[in-house]
Amino acid sequence: MESHPVQLNDIALFVEVARRKSFSLAARALSMPTSTLSRRIGQLERAIGLRLINRNTRRLELTDAGVAYLQRCQGLVDEARLAHEQILALSASPQGRLSISIPYSMAIWLLPEALKAFTERYPDLECEFDLNQKAIENSQGGPFDIALRFGRHPAAAEPSAAEDPAVREIVALESYLYASQEYLQAHGEPRQPGDLAAHECLRTAIDHEHSFWTLRNGERSERVQIRGAIAGNNISVIGTLSGLGLGITRLPNCRALAPIIDRNGLRRILPGWSTDPLSVFAVFPSPVLPAKTRAFMDFLRPWLDPVE
Repeated sequence: MESHPVQLNDIALFVEVARRKSFSLAARALSMPTSTLSRRIGQLERAIGLRLINRNTRRLELTDAGVAYLQRCQGLVDEARLAHEQILALSASPQGRLSISIPYSMAIWLLPEALKAFTERYPDLECEFDLNQKAIENSQGGPFDIALRFGRHPAAAEPSAAEDPAVREIVALESYLYASQEYLQAHGEPRQPGDLAAHECLRTAIDHEHSFWTLRNGERSERVQIRGAIAGNNISVIGTLSGLGLGITRLPNCRALAPIIDRNGLRRILPGWSTDPLSVFAVFPSPVLPAKTRAFMDFLRPWLDPVE
């Protein structure tokens, strides 16, 4: 059988397609026609004599050979790309397309000011955002360079992936309780955690799990059952509703949220007490981060710093 040489660039193209699980998304990220990308993957398959991708399904799937090939090749491709970027780092700024998945509830308070400053610093980067609340299906973040999520470790459903280096906790945001002056004048101000049971509290969901807040003050801890007629999963909206006098809410303490707190005239109550921290995680397609991803993550972190 005639032997065909394997092109290293075609291996990198295969890794991109396999990670994004889509020829069209990979082609878009690579700025090349989908037909060209498909032809190059076909050349790679002919060169090694094995089919790597099943194309006759509604959703792109790797063959067993494709899974094994991806496992062996993706680290090599990442290291080669990183080595190339490190050589160019002194003379070139990050460039290309950066695709980010972020929940709408996070994007509305985190991105506007931060993104304006980021694009001014890195004018050669194109940023594309997918505003999505869906959980990450696996520990590789889907077809995005970065996937940001609140709450539990995205790999919690896969215990073996709990220490995946491609999943990183960016910060655990300490949360405080806030209310408007209008609400406090009408209903009084709680002086201790137990007083919250008699107040309207704005929750993130109306169910048993979200009907309890755990408050901490140093070594002291109190779990309080709360109630309230309004719940929502958008921090900005909840902050606005609290500013209108509809109840007490808890909000993370970070630089990006400070304008929302100020704009809605919210005042911190029960000083000294905080609720369970809210974790922010980032999921990457690989633990080896390209320059554009590192630039965004480095720029993002200060916006999540606490306000003293």
